[in-house]
Amino acid sequence: MPSSLLPPTDLRCETAVNPLGIGETRPLLRWKLQSRQRDQAQSAWQVIVSTDPAALKRGEGDLWDSGKVGDAASNGITYAGRELHSRQRCWWKARVWDARGRPSGWSEAAWWELGLLTAGDWSADWIESAVVGGKWTSAPAPYFRKGFTLPAAVAEARLYITALGVFDASINGSRISDEVFSPGWTNYLKHVQVSTYDVTRLLKKGDNRLGVILGDGWYCGFVSNEGRQIYGDRPRLLAQLEVRLKNGETIFVGTDPSWETRTGPILEADFLMGESQDARLALPDWDRAGGSSDGWVPALPAGAVTATLIPRIGPAVRPQEVLRPVGPAKAFGGWNHRSFVYDLGQNITGSIRLTMKHRAGKTIRLRFAERLQDNGRPYYENLRSARATDSYTFATDGEETFEPRFTFHGFQYIELIVEDSREDPPPPEAIEAIVLHSDIPPTGSFQCSHPLLNRLYQNIEWGQRGNYLDVPTDCPQRDERLGWTGDAQMFIATGAFIRDIEGFFTRWQLNLDDAQQDSGAIPAVIPHTKPGETKGNDSGPAWSDAVVICPWTIYRHYGNTRILERHFDSLRRYVDFLESSSKNLIRCHPDTTPWGGFGDWLTLDAETPTDLIGTAFFAYSAGLLGRIADTLGKSGLARRYGKLSADVAAAFRHRFVTPEGLVVANTQTAYVLALKFDLLTPEMRPVATEALVRHIRKRGWHLATGFVGTPYLNDVLSENGHLDVAYRLLEQESYPSWLFPVTQGATTIWERWDGWTIEKGFQTPSMNSFNHYAYGAIGEWIHTTVAGINLDPEVPGYRRIHFRPRPGGSLTWAEGSLESPCGRIALRWEKTGNSLNLALEIPVNTRAVLHLPAPYTASASAGNKRLRISRKQATPQIEFGSGNYRLVLRAK
Repeated sequence: MPSSLLPPTDLRCETAVNPLGIGETRPLLRWKLQSRQRDQAQSAWQVIVSTDPAALKRGEGDLWDSGKVGDAASNGITYAGRELHSRQRCWWKARVWDARGRPSGWSEAAWWELGLLTAGDWSADWIESAVVGGKWTSAPAPYFRKGFTLPAAVAEARLYITALGVFDASINGSRISDEVFSPGWTNYLKHVQVSTYDVTRLLKKGDNRLGVILGDGWYCGFVSNEGRQIYGDRPRLLAQLEVRLKNGETIFVGTDPSWETRTGPILEADFLMGESQDARLALPDWDRAGGSSDGWVPALPAGAVTATLIPRIGPAVRPQEVLRPVGPAKAFGGWNHRSFVYDLGQNITGSIRLTMKHRAGKTIRLRFAERLQDNGRPYYENLRSARATDSYTFATDGEETFEPRFTFHGFQYIELIVEDSREDPPPPEAIEAIVLHSDIPPTGSFQCSHPLLNRLYQNIEWGQRGNYLDVPTDCPQRDERLGWTGDAQMFIATGAFIRDIEGFFTRWQLNLDDAQQDSGAIPAVIPHTKPGETKGNDSGPAWSDAVVICPWTIYRHYGNTRILERHFDSLRRYVDFLESSSKNLIRCHPDTTPWGGFGDWLTLDAETPTDLIGTAFFAYSAGLLGRIADTLGKSGLARRYGKLSADVAAAFRHRFVTPEGLVVANTQTAYVLALKFDLLTPEMRPVATEALVRHIRKRGWHLATGFVGTPYLNDVLSENGHLDVAYRLLEQESYPSWLFPVTQGATTIWERWDGWTIEKGFQTPSMNSFNHYAYGAIGEWIHTTVAGINLDPEVPGYRRIHFRPRPGGSLTWAEGSLESPCGRIALRWEKTGNSLNLALEIPVNTRAVLHLPAPYTASASAGNKRLRISRKQATPQIEFGSGNYRLVLRAK
């Protein structure tokens, strides 16, 4: 009989489909399975890897033939074949066996290709231009080019390219990719990523030309409010084009002083300040063979670059979507100009493309804002020192298109300012807003019967999209845009459900390693904006703990231990630092730590002491490290850090908790952390829970937590017998609450609960971002409790799923889905009378447990499946194999 399993699909290597230019010589492979039958699982697998697709088709694996491996894993399969080398392309396919030992058909062929792995692979040299700006003054963008002749037709070509700064490359007048801001943000003193492109189609026999424009980017542009040139004084270029001709010859074209350079129409290109172009300075056909040589001079050899070159890790930033204004512009006049304000209807991170007519020599300016003032004009004060202004000078009286290359903004409103008080506004279709973020595929979804909650969820999604731009930033609009560790760890569990972020955080963890201080301390923002610092201070609890929390969360959601293995020493150094810098196991003790971190940032409650927060996170991080050690088979270290966590918890109780269970700070966050991190004895927990609820009730059923307590608040309530209070907070519409900004027109998550109110207007402009995802961490509770899709406590990667929907509040239905590493998981529930209708979708090669929500019980069957209801646990449970199921639960 044929196998019950269809051939594997969605083959991926290093989380990507057919990745080009990877750096892993033992990459991780995965696939998904499908079946036309329920309750199906894989019992074994086989992978074949070959250097030749024809050989692969014949079933010949000259690189690796795993043979039949008796294992149910379909994710995290480590290539274990012959040693791989730079530039090598590896073709692979997989098949599996079902539970009865019957093989499936083979998958379609897939491939991966390695980049340049060693310094010896490079014959190119770093080059630069003589153009350089100052600490507070930008310089024009340098253009570089190299002409070359190919004596025969092209068989295959690769461009390996990187920059200190950001690059935009083209060959014979065509851009090589739609990626932007590559090679990305790292600590450029330690690691610089190299991007690889297949440019075969862009080359031809005869004369060719390769061109590259460099932008300042993070390397030498404005970063935060610290000015320019954090890492270096000017952008630099390294590129190596390798062309294999059909006659068998290989041509190398690498950067060296024979390249030409000059400036052109891009007069300024900065992430914070914006981009200025003068079309009169355009360089027609500059990147085509035969273009003018006027003004071009030899490039300069760059100074020594000591950073290690590594192939790109994770996704690049790409255009994702194009939005247009939702209506005509609103016009405002001035004595010598007019301005037109366009509304996109959605706060985004990105850039614009404008097509319009004006007069030769005239300049337009574009400014970007998230909100409008009461008078209808854009609100710019919250940008602080970020100019966030693009400008364009027209070369002709005809229609021209302006599209910046090297900047981005956070905005919903675009103000177009023209130098003529008689100008009519361009129509809305003249402006395109280009949404930019890292190319992280969507994986999760949620909807329910409450329209405001649906809008809240959309805001969470847009907040992630706006702030996952190469690194997990705090905000995309003002003079900050930094990889704040606290924000990243607070949101990561929510983010891992909504989008596939495994590769994204794999690189960020390397950035964390690069920033770790000699003591083991972790700075507040990653990449570190003091790149050479080694004796710096720790950023404090909930922020620096990201170094442990983030890789653990990635492991839990995606099931691969490699991120834990590679960074274990870093994690251990950090927890050891917490132990050595504490006093009597109290972290941030006022006797030893003058500054204890950021506290419960933007709390509305009394301040929660930083030593309380610090000790709570000390216990939590030590406990996670113990679990990580256990996962990696380091039993001795698992016991050591497990005991350390327990000892810190005891110290926490001794210092901060009364014998009855009251936490001395008496703030919502203090109780939340004590309960969430299991720092209390069983006898203390009910007392602490009731104190938390009492606090919420006294505030009129409002939260008062800041960045630290808010992510855990609803989970603590629902897990400790107060699901009703959690829903009441979720559905609360008055300030402060998750829905209050929604009622005020928010389309992303705000930094403050009251960023704008009818009564008071705008909050303090010194800190008032309208795209700040930290409070969007409520998404995790929405996924796990409202939608009911949960990880197994012990089995990572959704190999075992826990459906635990807990209807409540005013909701009559809700549904969620997740495209997990194993396949699509979905749950929908709907109340009808005294019944609860459930629909479940469980991917092949997984099992699921349904926890029956009170007060419902199940009938004896679901379709044609007899149900075995286990009542040994706290709540009745039903176990399912893969497939689609519909159940009707009845209220008792």
